[in-house]
Amino acid sequence: MTSLLQNCKNALYIVIFVLMLSACSDTDTNPPDGDETLIPIPFREVTLQDDFWLPRLKVQKQTLIPFALDKTRPAVENLKKTADYLKGIQGELPFPHRFIASDLYKVMEGAAYLLTLEKDTALERQMDEIIDVIADAQQEDGYHYESHITGVSKNAEHWGGGGMGDKPYSWVVHSHELYDMGHMYEGAVAYYQATGKDKWLNVATKNANHIFHVFFEGDPEYNDGKPVNQAPGHEEIELALVKLYRITGDSLYLNLAKRFIDIRGVTYKPEGEGVMAPEYAQQHLPVREQTKAVGHSVRAVYLYSGMADVSAQTGDTSLRPALDSIWHNIVDTRMHITGGLGAIHGIEGFGPEYLLPNKDAYNETCAAVGNVFFNHRMFLMGKDGKYMDVAEIALFNNVLAGVNLEGNKFFYVNPLEADGKTPFNHGRAGRSPWFGTACCPSNLARLIPQVPGLIYAHTSDEIYCSFYAGSTVEIPLKKGKIKVTQKTNYPFDEKIEFRIHPEQNKSEFTMRLRIPTWTGTQFVPGKLYQYNNNAPDRWEIRINGKKLNAPVKNGYISLRRKWDTNDKLELYLPMPVRYSRAIDEVEADRGRVTITRGPLVYCAEAVDNDFPVHSVYLDDMTSTGSIHHSGKDLFAGIDFIRIPAKTAGINENTPDKEASLTLIPYYAWDNRGDSAMIVWIPKSKLLLSEPFLSIPNPDSK
Repeated sequence: MTSLLQNCKNALYIVIFVLMLSACSDTDTNPPDGDETLIPIPFREVTLQDDFWLPRLKVQKQTLIPFALDKTRPAVENLKKTADYLKGIQGELPFPHRFIASDLYKVMEGAAYLLTLEKDTALERQMDEIIDVIADAQQEDGYHYESHITGVSKNAEHWGGGGMGDKPYSWVVHSHELYDMGHMYEGAVAYYQATGKDKWLNVATKNANHIFHVFFEGDPEYNDGKPVNQAPGHEEIELALVKLYRITGDSLYLNLAKRFIDIRGVTYKPEGEGVMAPEYAQQHLPVREQTKAVGHSVRAVYLYSGMADVSAQTGDTSLRPALDSIWHNIVDTRMHITGGLGAIHGIEGFGPEYLLPNKDAYNETCAAVGNVFFNHRMFLMGKDGKYMDVAEIALFNNVLAGVNLEGNKFFYVNPLEADGKTPFNHGRAGRSPWFGTACCPSNLARLIPQVPGLIYAHTSDEIYCSFYAGSTVEIPLKKGKIKVTQKTNYPFDEKIEFRIHPEQNKSEFTMRLRIPTWTGTQFVPGKLYQYNNNAPDRWEIRINGKKLNAPVKNGYISLRRKWDTNDKLELYLPMPVRYSRAIDEVEADRGRVTITRGPLVYCAEAVDNDFPVHSVYLDDMTSTGSIHHSGKDLFAGIDFIRIPAKTAGINENTPDKEASLTLIPYYAWDNRGDSAMIVWIPKSKLLLSEPFLSIPNPDSK
């Protein structure tokens, strides 16, 4: 007994000693890492109050969503005709199409997100009317696909019959049946979260139950009663099923997502070339044996997103080595500096390693959207800031370039060089008001409203801030709610200010703030790109005016303390003008540099310069440049950069001239008419492309 009492006393002394040490240090800048799962704060719980994203949400609400809903009316009409067919009403049948409904579902998902931000009875009524049509177009057993329900796929000469097969699930590799349903699930979940109405959610769960039954149990009405047991050709349903699981709590949907991932490259492998190559839809190997990003880039990043979701939700760590290897392969060999993926036309996908052309780059907007999804999920799984660094670069550059500042014209293809005349964007030399394949505009409609959901995540006593935007949020920690307000003009201003308001004073928890890769020796993680000039002044962190030294671990600084109401936390991220170079393996960028500032890639556009931008070279990269503003219309608040440069003469008798080169953020190009543009600028006149030297600048000032 004496020994037991003594042990208890010793333990008590240790506890007291630890508490005394804790009291002596107000802020611990290097607390231990926990093993808890990260919980993201949903977009609907974050109130934006900034001058960068909030105006974009208003554009979405006032322009992009109404515009996109109008453009997707043919999809609604197809659903109406399918509903009439199921009711026995004679009339015109829908036109055959594999994926037109998915564009509608994505736009509706974006509209649902906006309804959580601002109530709109007219928009909600319009959504309810479309949802009624969607429900009526579903078979009693849960199947949902207009072309097969009505039989028009049998006579679909445009698709050659083989594009979707002539009956349900007969051509899963390219029919898009499961892809369409994935987007329907995501829209249904978003609308349920926005309104509490479950009619569309019930359509989604009924379909998911049907797919589980037909694919893994067998149904006499499909595939001769044998389980289809094949993964979708175009991935998407995997990550959507995880969302369905999260909202319903029904593990069947998580199990279904995992099964689709587990059988990929196992039960079915296509044979052929092009779109029938096994690599095209990542069916060449079981997913756990895949190490490189191959094939159609949008399919790929949707698959990787689903894999990360399933790993995080099930604890299946066997998926992580493949995810880590694929992620490194992308950032080390296959990603443009804008975060663009899938450089190759034709397959809309990944080519050989280091093949990253500029003028001929494909870089589908949807692939950049998927790059954001994939990296956000990798962050939630791995708690490493490098993933959010990539997500941020893809979002601010390639994604935002996909839609003009007015919200009604789009890029499907995102090159890093253009002459202002040659078509690159599906038949156009610039932006298009819509596309026959409208996946990109509809993806933009649903991603941008979700941006507030990228800002914060938490464990029981840690808050991760991974994205900087003026906002207010309440975060539920174990010891109570923490209100955090963030004030900043990011991405153009280096200062981010936080005010911390815990429910109870002296609440102890950790604030983790991301220190972006671009503050160091390179713009974005990976081996592809390095700064050409010295690193900037070091970032700074202050609490209530007192400067602290905090180490960076896994991309974050960690500040653990007992927080009081209205504690002020200030983060300074220097944003000098930087010059980046690519490694020598990237042939297209040899001898060239690109200009960045903060998280933004800049480009030179003809409209801002009184000389051909393709006649420019930079032989001096010591200039810090100057920042200025146009102050005009849509460009108000956007930082322009001016740097010294030289322009080459048209011929050897024309001398080179000193010039001041004006650059704008890449996301803002082609908003003032189609004109020449360049991202990677030669360091020598020897690299200038002769055909470009005589290109006039009709739109120049």
